[in-house]
Amino acid sequence: MQILDNPAWAALTGPQAAFADRYGRSARFPADVSMFAALEDPADPGAWHDLGTLAGPGGEALVAAPTLTPPPGWTWTGGVPGVQLVAASVAAAPDPEAVVLTDADVPEILDLVERTRPGPFRKRTTHLGTYLGIRRDGALIAMAGERMRLPGYTEISAVCTDPAFRGAGLASRLIRAVSAGIQEGGAVPFLHTAAQNTGAIRLYEQLGFVLRTDIEFASYRIP
Repeated sequence: MQILDNPAWAALTGPQAAFADRYGRSARFPADVSMFAALEDPADPGAWHDLGTLAGPGGEALVAAPTLTPPPGWTWTGGVPGVQLVAASVAAAPDPEAVVLTDADVPEILDLVERTRPGPFRKRTTHLGTYLGIRRDGALIAMAGERMRLPGYTEISAVCTDPAFRGAGLASRLIRAVSAGIQEGGAVPFLHTAAQNTGAIRLYEQLGFVLRTDIEFASYRIP
């Protein structure tokens, strides 16, 4: 299995192992950092059993892989078909207006996330990597940052813009700026989005990302 096919496992057993809560062939991030859990092999029933032990009876786990086959009794509670894109010819460049977001910015970050719904985000998600924001009159209006870090790859996530400021190219600028930091660290940027989000996919392809694979995001409740 290629490393990008199982990004959460590669992160939790690699560069972000310090965040990992592990049991056997399963792992997960702390709940206040990220919702993601991971399986060493999503096709291995034993790995699913380990994840069930880790999350506990009645617990929930959000997992991602091209194919997910949970054991009998596990209940699907939500998720979307997604796609994964990898940088091929991104014109990465720092942005003079982008600022690094810190714990002090978390209330504004969570408010922007709530209004724009870019995907799962928790109070300590910013601890996973560098998050950049753009402000207008002091208010945070756009952001993007680094989530899962794998050997050789870093995921761009939480790309979002206040609806009142969309259409001004802020997302593109932030993606290029985050990509610049990733490339400076010697990694290749990649990202995920919902398969039906054709507008975002079109933007990412225009910026120099290429579709790599379909990937399923699904949350399951353990029996």
